[in-house]
Amino acid sequence: MEKGEQLLKIQNYCLPLFQDDATGHDFFHMKRVARMARLIAKEENADTFICEAAAWLHDVGDHKLFADPEKALKETDLFLQSIDITDEWLKQIKTAMKDVSFSKGQIPETIEGKIVQDADRLDAIGAIGIARTFAYGGVRGQLIYHDTNRDKTSIQHFYDKLLKLKAGMHTKTAKRIAAERHLFMEEYLARFFKEW
Repeated sequence: MEKGEQLLKIQNYCLPLFQDDATGHDFFHMKRVARMARLIAKEENADTFICEAAAWLHDVGDHKLFADPEKALKETDLFLQSIDITDEWLKQIKTAMKDVSFSKGQIPETIEGKIVQDADRLDAIGAIGIARTFAYGGVRGQLIYHDTNRDKTSIQHFYDKLLKLKAGMHTKTAKRIAAERHLFMEEYLARFFKEW
C-alpha cells in the first residue's frame, strides 16, 4: 500500500472518532494540523509522511476526549498495523504523537514530534484559536469573562496558555506563522476589553 493511500485511510479512521466533537478538537482540527504539519515538514526537510500521520492522530488517547485513552491508543496501533504501517514507522508516529500536549509541558525528542507540536499549537492561536477557545469554554460551561472572578473564564485562557505559545515554537516556519497569529490575538483582546 502506498503512503498516500495509507494517509487517506488514517484520515478516514479519524472521521468517526472526532466528527461530533464540539470542543474544538473535531475532525477539521485534525485536518488543519495535518495540513500544517505537512507544510512545516516540507520547509524544515523532515519526514512529511510521519508528520502528517502523527498529526492526524495526535489527539487519539487524550483523556479530555476519550473515556478509555489506553484502549483508544491500542485500537489505533492495531489499525495502523492493518494498513501495513511498518514497526519502524509505527514507532516514529507514536514518538511524534507522544509529547504534543501543552499541559504535559514536554519538548518532543524528534524533529517530527516538534513539527506536530508546532502545528497543533498554531491551530490554538490566531482567528481559529480564538474560535476554538470560546467553543471549548462553552462546552465546559465557562463564562466568557467576569469583572472580578476571571480565573476560569475563556478570556483568562488567553493569558494562561495562548499568549505563551509563540515563545515555545520549535521551527523557523512555525515561529514566522505564530508571530502573525499572536499579533492578531493581541489586537482581538484589545478590542474585546474596549467593547467590554
